Amino acid sequence: MKKTLYILFLVLLCSVSLPSRAAEEEGGIDVSELIFEHLGDSYEWHIAKSCVIHLPCILIDKGGITTFMSSQIEHGQEYKGYHIAAEGSYAGKIVNEQGERPFDISITKNVLELFIVCAILLSVFLGLARWYKKNGYKKAPGGFVGAMEVLVGFVEKDVIKSSIGHGYQKFLYYLLTVFFFILTCNLMGLLPIFPGGANVTGNIAVPLTLAISAFIAINFFAPKGYYKSIFWPEVPLFLKVFPLMPTIEFVGVFTKPFSLTVRLFANILAGHVVILSLSSLVLELLVAFIQAYVFTMLTATFIGIAQSE
Repeated sequence: MKKTLYILFLVLLCSVSLPSRAAEEEGGIDVSELIFEHLGDSYEWHIAKSCVIHLPCILIDKGGITTFMSSQIEHGQEYKGYHIAAEGSYAGKIVNEQGERPFDISITKNVLELFIVCAILLSVFLGLARWYKKNGYKKAPGGFVGAMEVLVGFVEKDVIKSSIGHGYQKFLYYLLTVFFFILTCNLMGLLPIFPGGANVTGNIAVPLTLAISAFIAINFFAPKGYYKSIFWPEVPLFLKVFPLMPTIEFVGVFTKPFSLTVRLFANILAGHVVILSLSSLVLELLVAFIQAYVFTMLTATFIGIAQSE
């Protein structure tokens, strides 16, 4: 029975592929449009051709706060002086009658996906906490609980502890959260239908926010010796007088989180494009796990460098 379900699951995943070029020519399916629709953010969530989830638009402009559903401005319509720009630098974004962007805090597809991911993570880990509170160490966990214990142990020992070393415990929960957040976002992006399909970590704002949190963890919780190694490193005196090394080290403070941003954003974006263009979504399961692993490992490594005496 399990083998049959496994085969059916693989068949289902393999069937979630883009139409071939012949199908595009015969049926008029625009593959490039489908790819960019998957990669981009929007004010609505297309589940099927005739099934759309309209999301709330929340705008702050000179006239105050304006709220309405995205169905009011679909197909080029205008509502309360707002519409979606069809071209220009604000293409795909809501603008007012003057073509200016209001302060937009709308619940877009990516924002809704973030809420869904957070709800999934809370449900999973609160459920695991209840299991351990009830059973303690009386019996060995099995099934999903056992698999999660193995995964958490792997990330803790082989990624975080090995990268940071002594004192890694104070960064443990932050880095575990980062790992499972990125992994869940990536896996949800592989699902072809709601509540998956949003390209969250392929949106530059999300990797940038993660990189800022990494910047804070690296630099605001570092020991005093970390700053001495930046502004007065153990190098010949002339390199300190002519601040070549301090300048390089100071620039490195900002290039490390920047590299995290570019690495996660570029790899996930490229992975989506390649996989969506060439085959099915099955191969991107590996990309999803690797990028969560790499981001967490590099963040832990940078923290470990900062923490070392």
